[in-house]
Amino acid sequence: LVEEVKPDLITFTGDIGYCTSAYLKIIKDIDKYGIPWAPVMGNHDGTCCISEFWCAYRLYKAKNCIFRFGPEGMGYGNYIISIKESGKTIHSLFMMDTHCDLRDEGNINGALNSGYDNLWGNQFEWYKWAVGGIEKLEGRNVESTVLMHIPLVEFRTAWNEAYDSTNGKYKDEYADTSFGVNHESVCCPTANNGFFSLCKELGSTKNIVCAHDHVNNSSILYDGIRLTYALKTGPGGYWEEEMNGGTKLTVKSDGSITTEHIYIDPNTL
Repeated sequence: LVEEVKPDLITFTGDIGYCTSAYLKIIKDIDKYGIPWAPVMGNHDGTCCISEFWCAYRLYKAKNCIFRFGPEGMGYGNYIISIKESGKTIHSLFMMDTHCDLRDEGNINGALNSGYDNLWGNQFEWYKWAVGGIEKLEGRNVESTVLMHIPLVEFRTAWNEAYDSTNGKYKDEYADTSFGVNHESVCCPTANNGFFSLCKELGSTKNIVCAHDHVNNSSILYDGIRLTYALKTGPGGYWEEEMNGGTKLTVKSDGSITTEHIYIDPNTL
């Protein structure tokens, strides 16, 4: 995939490796390309490993990885990547940790939630601070993308609203702007944390990219923001041949992004 796309930056949307030896192997394999790479943590990063912190520290110490821990008390790996042209930031990538599974019913920004965690209130404040700071620095609102692991509730809402499951196609009002399919349920929190509404309010983020569900790759323009499942890479865990490869984001000079899935069947390698 890297050899085909020749990217300027490689991103991972979580669940990078499962167990200590796998983690060390994937870091070595990606580092060898000599291309900057930037991951966020998934709910299984740390599973069968020494600890989640150990995984984050290995990423931080990797030669070509630009992972940063971010502020304390927000998990691991909340950081910002500025994409520049002629010295000006034209697009920002917000890398954000959606934490782990909730084993018991818990609290998500004041609402009862079960199943999966997501972004916390202090991450909201950090995001608002960052969007405002970039806008002040550049003298304008800068378009941005948020990369996370566990999808927002809106990923489920958008799919249910946009896709005609009876006829196996997108509804007319979404057909020209949406692509991809979901082969499993959207595994998001039960409570809506309000982050999507915050993105709409601030007007910077036009793309939210998640992972988590291995055989979903829908990309839906919903209420002004594109919600995209990054295409699963590799045969780890459960997977499907026709739902494998990677998602290519191309940043244009005006800061806007185009999104495309690049399909590769691991069986052919």
